[in-house]
Amino acid sequence: MNSINIILQVIIALGILNVWFLRFNTASEWRGGKAKNMREEFDAYGLPEAVMYIVGFLKVLCAVLLLVGIWAPAFVTPAAGILAVLMLGAIVMHFKIGDPPKKSLPAGTVLLLCLVLAIL
Repeated sequence: MNSINIILQVIIALGILNVWFLRFNTASEWRGGKAKNMREEFDAYGLPEAVMYIVGFLKVLCAVLLLVGIWAPAFVTPAAGILAVLMLGAIVMHFKIGDPPKKSLPAGTVLLLCLVLAIL
């Protein structure tokens, strides 16, 4: 199971880091509403910019902790749990603004992977 855990940790962490560092200002078919970047997405959800930075900080922190968890496993379950809650919140936001379910697919996938990781 250890190698499966590590693979999941890396997949989740790199996915989160990709979104928040490489794709922050990039349009995506997964963005909420008609947003073309992260700021517009949080605006579409009716959330202030400060919330975007808080959520981003938490997601990046958890991604880093998942990577650190390869060598220090005590960090994995808390990081996966926090990310699961944040992904559930993302799904709720998509539904709140009437996005088609397809737009929730990345958050739903990360939520599922985090739950599997927390259980393993």
